[in-house]
Amino acid sequence: MGTRTKRSERCLRCRMHVTLCICPSIPRYLLATRLVLVMHHREAVKTTATGPLALEALPNSEVRIHGHRDRPLDFSDLDVPERRTLLLYPGDGVPVLSRDILDLRPITLVVPDGNWRQASRMGRRLPGLRHAEMVRLPEGPGTEWGIRREYHPNGLATFEAIARALGIIESPAVQAGMEDLFRLMVQRTLQSRGCGC
Repeated sequence: MGTRTKRSERCLRCRMHVTLCICPSIPRYLLATRLVLVMHHREAVKTTATGPLALEALPNSEVRIHGHRDRPLDFSDLDVPERRTLLLYPGDGVPVLSRDILDLRPITLVVPDGNWRQASRMGRRLPGLRHAEMVRLPEGPGTEWGIRREYHPNGLATFEAIARALGIIESPAVQAGMEDLFRLMVQRTLQSRGCGC
């Protein structure tokens, strides 16, 4: 049985190869907005999943794993009057997230993690979210995530979607800081694949 090389070992926090670890660059945003990342159990083990990195920058956040038959999810605990629950939904026919639709209540932002098709299906099937309001991101620049193929023209990496949503709910400064981290992640990932930077 061979030993794992330093090159193949991954940081448990940022999931990058240890030689390309980006943990020292992860900002820490203590926000009123609470992120609830919903990952399909197959997505959770992929090193190219970007959602978990957002959790590292947002202490007021959590991940919930979807798709285990013996452990069904229930989001009814999020239905509290003092907070407003928004479900980021990648599809047409729902309101665009903007400052105009926000009120004084802090936001619980539920974000399905997966490709466009997976996220749209998951968003409609999550139990206990009848109280949540579906919102979509406004149109914006295309994705900078060239690591995994995205078939939908408006598809974004989960991290990018979270950053853009927080840019609206919280501040452009939060979005900019998170996007700087995302670009570093992309650069280091490409570097690990011998693509240069």
